[in-house]
Parts: sequence; C-alpha cells; structure tokens
Amino acid sequence: MPVFLRRQALPFLIAAGWTLATMSLAAPAHADEAEQRAAALVAKMTREEKIAQTMNAAPAIPRLGVPAYEWWNEGLHGIARSGHATVFPQAIGLAATWNVDLLELVGTVTSTEARAKFNLAGGPGSDHRRYEGLTIWSPNINIFRDPRWGRGMETYGEDPYLTGQLAVGFIRGLQGDDPRHPRTIATPKHLAVHSGPEPGRHGFDVDVSPRDLEATYLPAFRAALVDGGAGAVMCAYNSLHGTPACAADWLLDGRLRKDWGFRGFVVSDCDSLYDMLHFHYFRSDEAGASAAALNAGHDLNCGNTYRALGQALDRGETDEASLDRSLVRLFAARYRLGELERPRHDPYAQLGAVDIDAPASRELALEAARQSLVLLKNDHATLPLKPDARLAIIGPNADALAALEANYQGTSTDPVTPLRGLRERFGQARVSYAQGAPLAAGVPVMIPETALRSDGQAGLKGEYFDNPDLAGAPRVVRRDRVVSFNWDQVAPAAGVDRNRYSVRWTGELLPPGPGEYTLAVRVARCFDCSGHDPVRLYIDDDLVIAGNAQDKRVAAGVHNADGRNVETRLHFTDTRPRRIRLEIEHHGQDQGLRLEWLAPADAQLAEAARVAGRADAVVAFVGLSPDVEGEELKVDVLGFDGGDRNAIGLPPAQQVLLERAKAAGKPLIVVLMSGSAVALNWAQQHADAILAAWYPGQSGGTAIAQALAGDFSPGGRLPVTFYQSTRDLPPYVSYDMKGRTYRYFGGQPLYPFGHGLSYTTFAYDAPRLSTRTLKAGETLRVSARVRNSGGRRGEEVVQVYLQPPQGPQSPIRSLVGFARLALAPGESREVTFELDARRLSEVDRAGQRAVEAGDYQVFVGGGQPGTGAPGGAAGFSILGRAPLPR
Repeated sequence: MPVFLRRQALPFLIAAGWTLATMSLAAPAHADEAEQRAAALVAKMTREEKIAQTMNAAPAIPRLGVPAYEWWNEGLHGIARSGHATVFPQAIGLAATWNVDLLELVGTVTSTEARAKFNLAGGPGSDHRRYEGLTIWSPNINIFRDPRWGRGMETYGEDPYLTGQLAVGFIRGLQGDDPRHPRTIATPKHLAVHSGPEPGRHGFDVDVSPRDLEATYLPAFRAALVDGGAGAVMCAYNSLHGTPACAADWLLDGRLRKDWGFRGFVVSDCDSLYDMLHFHYFRSDEAGASAAALNAGHDLNCGNTYRALGQALDRGETDEASLDRSLVRLFAARYRLGELERPRHDPYAQLGAVDIDAPASRELALEAARQSLVLLKNDHATLPLKPDARLAIIGPNADALAALEANYQGTSTDPVTPLRGLRERFGQARVSYAQGAPLAAGVPVMIPETALRSDGQAGLKGEYFDNPDLAGAPRVVRRDRVVSFNWDQVAPAAGVDRNRYSVRWTGELLPPGPGEYTLAVRVARCFDCSGHDPVRLYIDDDLVIAGNAQDKRVAAGVHNADGRNVETRLHFTDTRPRRIRLEIEHHGQDQGLRLEWLAPADAQLAEAARVAGRADAVVAFVGLSPDVEGEELKVDVLGFDGGDRNAIGLPPAQQVLLERAKAAGKPLIVVLMSGSAVALNWAQQHADAILAAWYPGQSGGTAIAQALAGDFSPGGRLPVTFYQSTRDLPPYVSYDMKGRTYRYFGGQPLYPFGHGLSYTTFAYDAPRLSTRTLKAGETLRVSARVRNSGGRRGEEVVQVYLQPPQGPQSPIRSLVGFARLALAPGESREVTFELDARRLSEVDRAGQRAVEAGDYQVFVGGGQPGTGAPGGAAGFSILGRAPLPR
C-alpha cells in the first residue's frame, strides 16, 4: 500500500467505507457563542454547584439541565479503556513512521470511535461516565530525553521538532476540521519538563536552565497549541524551580495564555494538586493548594482537592471571579463539543457501533504498523526471507499480547501476535516455536501454548458461564491456546454478560524439564475497583493459588493475596503432564488475566535449541514489555526500577537465549519489541538482521511477517538515539540536555536518531537553496531530488538538518524538516522545504529565541550527516539578528 499522504487520505477512507459524517466537516455555532452561553450558564449556578464542576467527575445539575460529565478519557494510540477499539502502534511506534498525515488519520479514527462510544452511551444531553466522554487526555508530547524513562514509549521521541509536528497531525485528527464543533478535544501533556524518574514523579523539582526550557522542553507544546489548536492542556506532577507546574502562573497564565494566546482549559495530571500539598509541601492544606492552582490559571482538577475551594474563598485566598473564569472555559468546551444538549445539526449523530474497529480502521492499523518498522541491520541481504524457509520462532515476545497493545490501550478484537502472523504468512507447517526465556530474571511471562494441552491439542479447554458462580452449563466451550486476555469493558465470549461471568480452564501443564517453577496469575485491575475477582489455580487438583484474600473457600496454607499478581513455587521432579485448572469469578472488578510462569532456564533454552536446529533461520522476538517499563509500576528486579530502567542493555536471560540461538549455526534475525531504545551491542555484532518493531498494535504480527517475507520494504526511522551503554548517559535525574539526544550527544551511538535501512537504495542530488545569503527573519527554501536507485519499491524518509555556527551551548545539529515518500524503482521526486525564522533560530542562555548571524550548513538526506546515510549539504549565511516571540 502506498504511503498515506494528505491528498490521498480522503479517497482512501471513502473507498474503504467511511462516510462524510465520519470525517465530520460540518460546522454549527461560532466559538464566541460557546463562551457567551457558558458565561450565562455559570452565572445561574450556586457557589457549591460551581465548585463541584471543577473536578473531573462533574455531577449533574438537574435544575439547569446540565448532565453529569466525566472529563477523563484516554486516546494515546486509539481510544482506550472502554472496550473494543482499533489499537494502533504505541506512540513511539507511530513516531517511527515520521508521517504527519498518517498521525492525523490515526487521530481521526481515535476520535471517531470516541464519538461512537459517546453516542452509544446516550449521546448529547445524557450523563457520561469515565472513558465515555469527548475530552481526550492525549497526546503525550514530553521529550524522551533518556531511554531509562519507562513512559517514554508514550511519547513521539527525543526531538522537539519531530514531536511537535506529529502532535499537530494527531491533534488535528482528534479535533477535526471545525474548531466550533470539534469531534473531540485533545489534551497534550504533561506541561512541562516531565520525563521521570517514575518512582519520584510526585514530588521532584526540575531546576532546568532557561535555554533548555525554551530550546527543548517547550517547543512541542507551542506547536501543539499554536499550530495544532489543541483545546486543552494537562499540567505535570513536577515542580519547576520550586513551584509545582499546576501552580506556576508564569507558565499557565504567562506562557500559555499571554505568549501563545491559548484560550482552552488546563487540567491537572491526576492528583497533582494533592501532590502539591503532600509531596511538594507547597501549601499547608487543600484550600491553600487549590487557591494557588486556580490563581495561576489552572481550571480542572483531576482528583478532588478542589473540594476545598469554598474554604479558600472564605479565607480570601482566591475569589469567585477566578472560579467563574475557569468554569466558563470548561463549559465553553462542553458547548463546543455539543455534549450538553442535542444540537439541531449534529454531524456526528450517525456514528455508532459500526464505526468501532471498522474495516478501514483495521487496515489503517495495519498500515501504521508497517510504517513503524525500522530495519536496523541486514547483513548479506538476510532479509527478506525465502518463501519456503523453515522458521524457528523464539523469545518471550513472540506470542505476547501485552507486547502488541502496550499501555493506555483499547481491547483488540482480533490481535495478531508475531507467532500467529508468521504462521499465517509462511504456513503452520514451516513455523516451529519455543518461548526460550523470560523477559528478565524474576519477571513471570505467559505460559506458552507448548506447555498447555487439552484433548491432545495445544492450549486449554475454556468453559465460559453467563454467571459469576461457575453454575450450570457453560454458555460457550472453546479451546484457548494460551490464557492471556484483555477484557477491559468487553465480554469474554459471545452471549456472556461482561459484568457478571465466570470461566474455568482445564487441561494439562507440560513442564519442559524438571526443576523449580514459579506459577503466577496476573489480573488486570480497573482503576476505580475496590477489590478483586476471585481467582483460583489448581495443580493435580491441589489448590495452589487464590487471588482474592476475601474468598472464603480458600484452605489454610494456600498462597492467597489481595493484589494484582499472585504466584506460587512448585518443584517438578520430572516432565510428566500435570492436571491444571484455573477459575475466575467476575463480579465487575478485574478486566482480564494471564496465566504465567518462570520455568527452569536450562529446560527453556534446550527447547529453543531444538527448534533452531530443525530450522533454516531463527527469528528471535526479544526486548521489553509494558510489564517492566511503564507508568509507576511496582517492579523491582535487576535492571528495572518502578517502571524505569537502570540498565539499557538487553536483559541477561534474553541475551543468553540469543547466544544459544546463534550457536545453532543458522541465520539469526532479531526482532526488538520495546517502547524504548535497547543497547543491542551483541546482536549488532553477531545477528544477521535486526528489526525494531516497538509495540506495534493489533495488527503488529501481520506487519512483521510481511516485512520479513519482503511483501514491502521497511521504511521507518528511529525517533530516538540508541546508545551503546548506560555509561554513555548523564545522570538520569538531571534535566540538563548536555550529552543527551542526537542534538547534544558527542559520542558514538549504536544507532543514530533518524536511522533506518531499506530493501532498496536511494540517491540524492545536491540540495538547492533559494539564496546563499539570507537576511535574519526571512524564509529559506531548500529543494532536493530523491531517486529510488535500487530494484524494489520502497519508502524514504527525507530528513533536513540544520547545523548552526558552533557556540558553547549550540546543538550539534537540529532536525528542521522531514517528508516520507514512496518511490518505485528508478522513480525520482523533487522535495521542497520552507525553513521559516523559527526553524532557523537559536536560543541563548537567557532563554531568548532569535535568528542569529553566521555561517550555516543544511543537510538533506536519509538520516543525519556523517552517519553513512545518503544525502548532501549546502552552506549559507545569515545577516543580522531577528528576535522571535516566545
């Protein structure tokens, strides 16, 4: 499929079954009218009613016809946490596409599905609960400054310009073309300077320099709000120079509203106002913290600290005019969305169930996964694989649902893991599989199909009951290859109530060897649940795990906990099959579960060696998982710390697996699935090919299999630098940009930002400039011709880098333009970039941005200059100086 470009987008979607209602081009009342109506409504409220509306779970006001509205909804890479949805690649994977127009289409699908779910929950004028609303708390545009940050996967990478441009595309997709009646409202986050560490995120203070603030941490937010027109923004947990971000008037009322002209609303990261009191010690009570935030220009409290606003008003620490100002912003947003009442002409009214994970959306998810893949190495043209190749598939991520869906995700209707994708592409008979290793020491992984059996086939027998008591006859009986399910707001089987069901799995557990085993049940808990569903695991009819401490049927001495993960250790003296039974009773609490283990390393490695010995090539799916990198995780094992990493290499257990696979003497293809850069030093030296697949979404397995088979040529590029060692990095707690990212790192990376190979080759003519001498403040036009010089169709990401005159704090170079092109063999295309004053500017020590005089170099090519990427450079001079507004 050709690259998605803006001029191609509408015909593609219409051809795939999209309607004009889906694209939402209509326009009702003018935005000023929304503010006027909001002011009139707020004037009718009592003080108590006003205060109640300043928190995310806003109650109804029946006397004024105001429905209840929960402001909290998520849409990081597809609409999240509200049932089935199209699950796109995680944000870092979307960034690897380097395709603004694709991001806009992904945003369009995300907001379309949000509108559809909103309508199914009652539509305009009705009460809406969490994850049913139209205010989307995405995208995350913090700068991924350090690969150790666990939430970096939620971002668009390390570069301010790339992040800002992708954010603009995604926001336009979320909000649509009509600012007077947006499809949804986007909320870029977390303002500002927020990227870990996760264990201390609620109370850390950032002493960032004025230069780094303006040159690195704020540009993407400016682009998102000024160019993208986002209707909301979320302030961060951290402090800046001793002031919590959600109480920094210089940031919220100053930079946002005065400098950038922002007219939307500011929402806090959840409980960040609570943090102002209990972690930052910024004020002595909730009333003081609330007043500080409101006075600074903050509007909506995710949490309930604003319940103390009445006390703050009584003490004179804030005034009702400030409260009214925030409420007008909030209700103007609700009027623009058409959420408060049924509008006369609603362009979104027809959206419903058929628009959720529609065929066109599934095709877009597959295309996004294809475009996100980055070929890092391909010695001796190992890839594409031969069509008749016998493949050994190994690694903990080969069949892992979590490595597809990542975090802040929806529930895939038909997820395709790499193992499934390769079986479908190459044929079941040509693909053998062994898990081979866990993610890391002490981290259980899903029990693979090779260790489960029922009725002579891989997997377990699943009996699904339409009651929570395992009573009567099951409604559905089926075979489940593995027990690994995301059932967030969805029924586990047809004809079963999603809120009240039970499941029993039975069969045999096949230990691959004698030794110590850890068996675990991981339950996926909803955010606002007060308890857990009862879960029980039996081995040879002995109850060994109970997953709810309130379950009265649990015998004394059985491992029993009221936590998200429960586990037990067993010793098997032989490999005979053990009877296994797993039961869950769902009362509307948890949202899915996984049956996991830690098996003896020698036994798993021996399995991997056996399948590798019978194959023509080995494909190893290694990397990380949202189980070990992510938001404030309770993970404390070697290499990981609370969702962050303290070592960037491949975990040792997986490294041993790669070495054992290489010893088989077959070509070794490494597929890295992760949300961040992993130092694959051994693989770079010894593997035959390496493909970065990120967390690729619901169709990731299909895209990976197609890429390995050569159905298309990978064209993604790295949105982050891959460093060789943790020793290359400055201290993680430091937000100083010196030595960080490609712009300031002077060492030798493993793979540079912007890197990516292809199955074809590209050539560039020398770039042409509109002038060699430019007056400060003017625009420079840069043109170049790109040609596919190889024998296959492929996609090239043209990158434009500016090298300024070198000063003591100047970046080595900066990305100032990019474009993704699809070219047939021998085809060439002219690309032109308009570099305006902002893209040609620098920031001084005081944080002032200006176009400075001096001699510059501009490079146009398939990567950074000096990295072996094709391309060429041209020089020019700037005369004079032109200060720019913030």
